[in-house]
Amino acid sequence: MATDEVRKDLRAAVAARQELGPEYEAEIIDGFLEKLDARDRHRSAGLLPEPAPRRHPSRETDPGGLALAIVSIVAAIPITAIAAGMIGPFGVVICWAGLVAINFARTMARRR
Repeated sequence: MATDEVRKDLRAAVAARQELGPEYEAEIIDGFLEKLDARDRHRSAGLLPEPAPRRHPSRETDPGGLALAIVSIVAAIPITAIAAGMIGPFGVVICWAGLVAINFARTMARRR
């Protein structure tokens, strides 16, 4: 995974390529790769710390799960009433299974 420093270097290389034109592309790419190699050598020699593993977003930074749960409960009330009135208990089971599936899919997608 790219660190912020690698991203910054790559953006600088792309900007230099756009500014200088395609005739300097090989030199720009070689310079960028040399920086990556030097960084890897320093890291393997213990001179640079290992990058921290990326963590899943916390609830504070990704409140979408809570919002989805609240919207699901609010929407479940009229959906349940409509399903019960039109189809009966089987309709209630179907609509609740769908709501559970949506929330479960959101949870699984967030864990990746």
